[in-house]
Amino acid sequence: MRYPDKLLEEVKDRAKGMKLEGINFGAGPVHPKLMIVGEAPGREEIESLIPFHGASGKELMKSLASIGLKREDVYITSAVRSRPYSVKKVFSKKENKEVTKYPNRKPTKKEILAHAPLLDYEINYAQPKIIVTVGTTALNRLLGNKYEISKVHGKIIKNTPILKLNDTKDGYVWSKEKYTIIPQYHPAAVFYNRKLAETITQDWLNIKPLLKTEN
Repeated sequence: MRYPDKLLEEVKDRAKGMKLEGINFGAGPVHPKLMIVGEAPGREEIESLIPFHGASGKELMKSLASIGLKREDVYITSAVRSRPYSVKKVFSKKENKEVTKYPNRKPTKKEILAHAPLLDYEINYAQPKIIVTVGTTALNRLLGNKYEISKVHGKIIKNTPILKLNDTKDGYVWSKEKYTIIPQYHPAAVFYNRKLAETITQDWLNIKPLLKTEN
């Protein structure tokens, strides 16, 4: 979707001075089968302008397929819509000199707060009944820090309010609207721990029965 220019300008101003690159728009229909909220786009997503386009995106598509869904059935976004990067100087043997690298990194709480208007706008636009958070960042953005992904992955948290930007836009309040939230491991988790593959597969299968009752 295309964000309103005024909203983009607001978020750009809120994020001034932060090490964030570009903007990757969320994508999907109104009243999706479910909404997926991730952490932040990486380099591939910023270049392609497609959410979850890289290797982790392929894993996510496998998970969706396992419950009978396609990319077009869901709304995909993230807590931060720009790429958080760090600046590192490393010695390149190939170039035989010190070079500067700009790798992806986890977004800070301030960056997540700066981008809060975008996620709130998208949730209001899509009006999902089911929200799947992938990774800790998305989970904490919507339900606060009391939840740990290692303890609640695959769980179905029904009829819960979520955190949204407050009126003064400097913190969060609980929404009046309630949702079904299902925390999942981030798709990229399997790249670092292959033992999680079976767990992730089973966790996603927990969602399938809900698709008929909630939609």
